[in-house]
Amino acid sequence: MTTPATGTLRVPGATLHYEVRGHGPLLLLVPGGAGDAASFDGIADDLAADHTVVSYDPRGMSRSPLDDPTAEQHVAEHADDALRILELLSPDAPAKVFGASSGAIAALHLLTAHPERLARVVVHEPPVVEVLPDAADHRAFLARVRETLRAEGLMPAMTVFAAGLKKEGDTTEPPARLTLPPQAAARAERTMANLPYFVGSIVPRFMSYAPDVPRLRAVSDRLVIACGQESAGELPYRSAAFLAERLGRRPHHFPGGHTGLTTHPAAFGTLLRTALGTDARIPRGLSQGQSHPEVAG
Repeated sequence: MTTPATGTLRVPGATLHYEVRGHGPLLLLVPGGAGDAASFDGIADDLAADHTVVSYDPRGMSRSPLDDPTAEQHVAEHADDALRILELLSPDAPAKVFGASSGAIAALHLLTAHPERLARVVVHEPPVVEVLPDAADHRAFLARVRETLRAEGLMPAMTVFAAGLKKEGDTTEPPARLTLPPQAAARAERTMANLPYFVGSIVPRFMSYAPDVPRLRAVSDRLVIACGQESAGELPYRSAAFLAERLGRRPHHFPGGHTGLTTHPAAFGTLLRTALGTDARIPRGLSQGQSHPEVAG
């Protein structure tokens, strides 16, 4: 892995840490969850072979401190941060964007607000639960997460949150304890430190975000919606697949589940490169799937 060039960008209410690799048209990588720029370490070098690849820590995460740590978060503000990075590093040409999970929600908003700045947007499992026919059930789920966080603390809230993302009947074994190399250990430490902010500030706002479906439909020729091959039936998959259906498309299937970027970086990066370089309609060679009965809920 190469060492990226790093920089900071002052934005309203925060200072953003960003990293740059490679040369060519700009590709902005927007992390999701409690992750930061290092979420893309497994794919950034390969993508930098023909792109200027920019990754960053979203406001409030890791090395992008907020001026006011208690400030309420908004999807539009996070999308504006991405736009400011584009304006800084690609002022004269449209850019490509990849967003994962909550980062995919920011990317969707950026596309609807500033389509002229974007040549291609690939979003992996944005948990836009407001598009689902059973959205009311998921609002109640988010309320339980908030109440558990308030009454019992972070880890019980994380347990409720993780359970609500799974498909019915699914269980997860506790992960085995691993000895990580120093760089991976530092990333894991930052992710854990980000969890209170993620659960308390990002989850409530991002998962209550309702995408502008008519505006997305108007620019769907440059939008690719991706889902994990192993996450069918889980809440982020259902949300993404249902949004694709609303836009008259089928989702592309990437290796792994919701965290396929981490678990299958090489194969994930290969499919991402294909999706970034082709028409947003399903290209030959990408896994398409046939039907999605689990979407309706």
